[in-house]
Amino acid sequence: MASILNISAYLFTAIDDREQLRPVLRERALAAGLKGTILLAEEGINLFLAGDADAVRAFVDELRRDPRFARLTTKESWSETQPFGKLLVKLKGEIIRMNHPTIRPESGRAPAVEPATLRRWLDQGHDDAGREVVLLDTRNAFEVDYGTFVGALDWRIERFTQFPGAAAENRAALEGKTVVSFCTGGIRCEKAAIYLQDAGIDALQLEGGILGYFEREGGAHWAGDCFVFDEREALTPELAPR
Repeated sequence: MASILNISAYLFTAIDDREQLRPVLRERALAAGLKGTILLAEEGINLFLAGDADAVRAFVDELRRDPRFARLTTKESWSETQPFGKLLVKLKGEIIRMNHPTIRPESGRAPAVEPATLRRWLDQGHDDAGREVVLLDTRNAFEVDYGTFVGALDWRIERFTQFPGAAAENRAALEGKTVVSFCTGGIRCEKAAIYLQDAGIDALQLEGGILGYFEREGGAHWAGDCFVFDEREALTPELAPR
């Protein structure tokens, strides 16, 4: 029976003491027996952790007591074994690198669409205003190859820093449509949606990313699995390891 709780979470929020926060979070996670990765940047936090369910949830509850992380939400899945070999707590320039310092989600999020709403739009073939919905996969090409939404745009980028250039080259495919950017957990598509909005494209982000969609809507309109960055490699729409 799967007994290891896996969580992924991120939050764009200003962190001006990440050097001091790093050892505190490391000690707390080690004491709880957790393994995985915590990334800290001035723009926010990104984490992938696994361990005993009570220990994982207690760690998150403690983290939320800091007002900066009070809005942190997690996506949960289960595994029979620990998918991480060790615990890493790293300082990064960005929690997801885009190389566009003017894109600052911690200053304000792009509009988001809930999984249930997106499924309804896909079921009916248009959004509530009758506009064509374009799904835009913001992940790297090798991730997309594991699975994606049926009919989604895939620009075959190899790293997220290539997204702005790809957006400029493919702008015509997005203009005049409702664009929904998506990624594994929400972090890349949040930056992508802001970038597109700043470029004059009507773009939304999928709330909770692919994993959030799986949790609420299962595999509707999805083909394949979802790549994850741990030893499980990929999850089915039922959030089970492939």
